[in-house]
Amino acid sequence: MAKELEGKIAAVTGAASGIGLASTEAMVAAGARVVMVDRDQAALQGHRERLGEMVIPLRIDLLDAQDCATLLPRVLEKAGQLDILHANAGAYIGGDLVDADTAAIDRMLNLNINVVMKNVHDVLPHMIGRRTGDIIVTSSLAAHFPTPWEPVYAASKWAIDCFVQTVRRQVFKHGIRVGSISPGPVVSALLADWPAEKLAEARASGSLLEASEVANVLTFMLTRPRGMTIRDVIMLPTNFDL
Repeated sequence: MAKELEGKIAAVTGAASGIGLASTEAMVAAGARVVMVDRDQAALQGHRERLGEMVIPLRIDLLDAQDCATLLPRVLEKAGQLDILHANAGAYIGGDLVDADTAAIDRMLNLNINVVMKNVHDVLPHMIGRRTGDIIVTSSLAAHFPTPWEPVYAASKWAIDCFVQTVRRQVFKHGIRVGSISPGPVVSALLADWPAEKLAEARASGSLLEASEVANVLTFMLTRPRGMTIRDVIMLPTNFDL
């Protein structure tokens, strides 16, 4: 692969597994140095040993407001600048609303909405000052369809889809591109809450995406000429609608 991101510094939240890990690997392959943000220190260290000096582990508990606020200062301390933010960390709740635990709802909405907004808010002054930057948020197909088995999760992604679209219009004048990737179901830990029969059906029908496929789209978005913004990409398995 051509080193199209050589010299770039990226930060990826939720980087220890799933889409965040695949995103990290894809950007490293394209030449970027990646700050991997996650609360799982052991997993981060393991990835550092495997991927080498092109990744920088950074343990942050994004649900701790004080810890979350240290993201940009600590990235700058470790890497000197920030060119790319992949706001990927998220949680999932599926099933009937009446059965949901309200504490789990609070946690998911905090991580899927508030943390994303705070991370983007915190990196914008740095990017505005440099007159360049890319922000990509991991959204979901659920942001575009009233998915009946995940009303809380879908609502969080509808909210963040609106956030991406409105912030994009505020900051493009500063040379900053803001976009989102909305994949259908991806093979990851987030599917652990899916009903067993639905997960089995999806696997049998070929209706799941791989995290690496999402990462490939992310690198495509990041490597377009600066005069082009790939705003919102919806990804779904070809068999998903069958």
